[in-house]
Amino acid sequence: MNASPAPILITGASQRVGLHCARRLLEDGHPVIVTYRTERPGVDVLRNQGATVLFADLSDEAGILAFINQLKTHTDRLRAIVHNASEWLAESASDEAEAFTRMFGVHMLAPYLINLHCAELLQHSTVADIVHISDDVTRKGSSKHIAYCASKAGLESLTLSFAAKYAPQIKVNGIAPALLLFNPDDDAAYRAKALAKSALGIEPGSEVIYQSLRYLLDNPYVTGTTLTVNGGRHVK
Repeated sequence: MNASPAPILITGASQRVGLHCARRLLEDGHPVIVTYRTERPGVDVLRNQGATVLFADLSDEAGILAFINQLKTHTDRLRAIVHNASEWLAESASDEAEAFTRMFGVHMLAPYLINLHCAELLQHSTVADIVHISDDVTRKGSSKHIAYCASKAGLESLTLSFAAKYAPQIKVNGIAPALLLFNPDDDAAYRAKALAKSALGIEPGSEVIYQSLRYLLDNPYVTGTTLTVNGGRHVK
């Protein structure tokens, strides 16, 4: 019998929130498997910290299934799957369908297929979780980012369906964050406008998502729920 703990899979962990959560899990003693699509400095950081790092293009069926096959050569069980990989593409008159298809692949098809094909890995762990990282924008829609919002809303629907399908062996939940981190080139006017949208008015950073993830992993009585982490945007 394998006495080592089952690893946690985090997709899209080469930067920002995914990178932070992967590093925090490693610091807390959890073995971690991460995916990346683009080589960034964070990929080497995770390698050096002891993570298993796998390339994956999760934008279409072929890439998703290739990743699942690769994953199964590295482990026969998982403690959790955290679907953090995300695609943000603006809609333009020339490539609306391509943009929608890519975001559908990353936000919906990849979680759907990975959840179905890796359930057996989760079932080999005494406690098992699936966590979908959605977006607070699904709460009211977006006139400027319709495809992104729609595909993230679909991910929240998958949370409900998989929670029902896999109970009681696997808990399935989501996290829907709003603004977490500004980009270095965001100007002062944009930052002030963005902060004013929430009741708390702060740039919280990535740790609030790790805290939310830990809550979902550690609480045995929560499934089918999407946690809103938006600083009180819904009460403004």
